[in-house]
Amino acid sequence: QVDVVESGGGVVQAGGSLRLACAASGRALASTIPAMGWFRQAPGKEREFVAGIDWTGQRTHYADSVKGRFTISRDNANNMVYLQMNSLKPEDAADYYCKPADRLQILVTAVPSSFASWGQGTQVTVSS
Repeated sequence: QVDVVESGGGVVQAGGSLRLACAASGRALASTIPAMGWFRQAPGKEREFVAGIDWTGQRTHYADSVKGRFTISRDNANNMVYLQMNSLKPEDAADYYCKPADRLQILVTAVPSSFASWGQGTQVTVSS
């Protein structure tokens, strides 16, 4: 099992930037490096995929709504995953969650509600 703790959320004006961080921990990391993804959930909406990265850091995938504005990256030496969010829009406001998976494809195609557990998330508020 891999545990995650998200951080970096806050209040930002539209057009601004934030960098979210996800710290992963757990015994599983001693033997495997999972793909990692960011998801978000706005009030009254379903949780949705935002961005994912494979274990090497060389393959990434983004939701159409964030392409060109968000960048996912990882630091395997320190078990960290980041989401750089630029040109933020009011519709980006949500609770953001980090999620590990065996493969990037799982993060991209799975229904988020099918995942068993989530971290506490970090809240992003974008003022217009």
